[in-house]
Amino acid sequence: QVQLGELGGGLVQPGGSLRLSCAASGSLSNSYTMGWYRQAPGKQRELVASITGGGQTYYADSVKGRFTISRDNAKDTVYLQMNSLKPEDTAVYYCNAQHTLVRSHNFWGQGTQVTVSS
Repeated sequence: QVQLGELGGGLVQPGGSLRLSCAASGSLSNSYTMGWYRQAPGKQRELVASITGGGQTYYADSVKGRFTISRDNAKDTVYLQMNSLKPEDTAVYYCNAQHTLVRSHNFWGQGTQVTVSS
Protein backbone atom coordinates (compact mmCIF):
# COMPACT_ATOMS: atom_id res chain seq x y z
CA GLN A 1 0.00 0.00 0.00
CA VAL A 2 1.30 3.43 -0.98
CA GLN A 3 -0.12 6.66 0.40
CA LEU A 4 0.55 9.88 -1.50
CA GLY A 5 0.41 13.45 -0.26
CA GLU A 6 0.67 16.51 -2.50
CA LEU A 7 2.06 19.88 -1.46
CA GLY A 8 2.77 23.14 -3.21
CA GLY A 9 -0.51 24.31 -4.69
CA GLY A 10 -1.75 27.84 -4.38
CA LEU A 11 -2.64 31.06 -6.15
CA VAL A 12 -0.23 32.45 -8.72
CA GLN A 13 -0.41 35.16 -11.36
CA PRO A 14 -0.25 34.31 -15.06
CA GLY A 15 3.34 33.80 -16.11
CA GLY A 16 4.34 32.70 -12.64
CA SER A 17 5.73 29.41 -11.35
CA LEU A 18 4.83 26.77 -8.81
CA ARG A 19 6.48 23.55 -7.74
CA LEU A 20 4.31 20.66 -6.65
CA SER A 21 5.67 17.78 -4.64
CA CYS A 22 4.21 14.37 -3.94
CA ALA A 23 5.60 12.40 -1.03
CA ALA A 24 4.92 8.69 -0.71
CA SER A 25 4.53 6.82 2.55
CA GLY A 26 5.86 3.66 1.00
CA SER A 27 8.86 3.09 -1.16
CA LEU A 28 8.62 4.47 -4.68
CA SER A 29 10.57 1.73 -6.31
CA ASN A 30 11.38 1.78 -9.99
CA SER A 31 8.38 -0.50 -10.44
CA TYR A 32 6.04 2.50 -10.23
CA THR A 33 5.29 4.98 -12.95
CA MET A 34 4.45 8.28 -11.31
CA GLY A 35 2.04 10.71 -12.86
CA TRP A 36 0.51 14.12 -12.29
CA TYR A 37 -3.11 14.53 -13.35
CA ARG A 38 -5.38 17.54 -13.14
CA GLN A 39 -9.10 18.15 -13.11
CA ALA A 40 -10.68 21.50 -13.82
CA PRO A 41 -14.30 22.24 -12.87
CA GLY A 42 -16.69 20.56 -15.29
CA LYS A 43 -13.91 18.69 -17.06
CA GLN A 44 -12.53 15.18 -16.96
CA ARG A 45 -9.35 14.35 -15.15
CA GLU A 46 -6.42 14.45 -17.57
CA LEU A 47 -2.84 13.25 -17.50
CA VAL A 48 -0.41 16.16 -17.38
CA ALA A 49 2.93 14.39 -17.07
CA SER A 50 4.39 11.04 -16.08
CA ILE A 51 7.77 9.52 -15.36
CA THR A 52 8.75 5.87 -15.36
CA GLY A 53 11.13 4.20 -12.96
CA GLY A 54 13.78 4.47 -15.64
CA GLY A 55 13.24 8.20 -16.03
CA GLN A 56 11.26 8.27 -19.27
CA THR A 57 8.89 11.19 -19.30
CA TYR A 58 5.64 12.05 -21.01
CA TYR A 59 3.98 15.46 -21.22
CA ALA A 60 0.60 16.52 -22.48
CA ASP A 61 0.89 18.86 -25.45
CA SER A 62 -0.67 21.67 -23.44
CA VAL A 63 2.23 21.73 -20.95
CA LYS A 64 5.23 20.78 -23.08
CA GLY A 65 8.07 23.22 -22.62
CA ARG A 66 6.50 24.69 -19.48
CA PHE A 67 6.24 21.81 -16.99
CA THR A 68 8.95 19.42 -15.82
CA ILE A 69 8.36 16.19 -13.92
CA SER A 70 11.11 14.60 -11.85
CA ARG A 71 11.47 11.98 -9.15
CA ASP A 72 13.80 11.31 -6.26
CA ASN A 73 13.41 7.67 -5.27
CA ALA A 74 15.76 8.13 -2.31
CA LYS A 75 13.26 10.63 -0.88
CA ASP A 76 10.19 8.80 -2.23
CA THR A 77 9.10 12.07 -3.79
CA VAL A 78 7.92 13.22 -7.21
CA TYR A 79 7.94 16.83 -8.33
CA LEU A 80 6.16 18.91 -10.94
CA GLN A 81 7.84 22.21 -11.77
CA MET A 82 5.32 24.47 -13.49
CA ASN A 83 6.54 27.59 -15.27
CA SER A 84 4.82 30.18 -17.45
CA LEU A 85 1.51 29.30 -15.88
CA LYS A 86 -1.69 30.19 -17.69
CA PRO A 87 -5.25 30.63 -16.39
CA GLU A 88 -6.19 27.41 -18.19
CA ASP A 89 -3.78 25.53 -15.92
CA THR A 90 -6.16 26.18 -13.04
CA ALA A 91 -7.27 22.82 -11.64
CA VAL A 92 -6.91 20.38 -8.80
CA TYR A 93 -3.67 18.49 -9.37
CA TYR A 94 -3.42 14.85 -8.31
CA CYS A 95 -0.42 12.60 -7.87
CA ASN A 96 -0.71 9.00 -9.04
CA ALA A 97 1.41 5.89 -8.60
CA GLN A 98 0.86 2.98 -10.98
CA HIS A 99 2.75 -0.29 -10.62
CA THR A 100 4.03 -1.31 -14.02
CA LEU A 101 3.15 -5.01 -13.60
CA VAL A 102 0.35 -5.17 -11.01
CA ARG A 103 -2.44 -3.01 -12.46
CA SER A 104 -4.46 -3.10 -9.26
CA HIS A 105 -1.60 -1.32 -7.47
CA ASN A 106 -2.80 2.14 -8.40
CA PHE A 107 -2.78 4.91 -5.81
CA TRP A 108 -3.93 8.53 -5.73
CA GLY A 109 -3.17 11.53 -3.58
CA GLN A 110 -5.87 13.81 -2.20
CA GLY A 111 -5.13 16.61 -4.66
CA THR A 112 -3.88 20.17 -4.38
CA GLN A 113 -5.54 23.26 -5.85
CA VAL A 114 -3.62 25.38 -8.35
CA THR A 115 -5.23 28.67 -9.31
CA VAL A 116 -3.73 30.94 -11.96
CA SER A 117 -5.34 34.34 -11.87
CA SER A 118 -4.48 38.02 -11.80
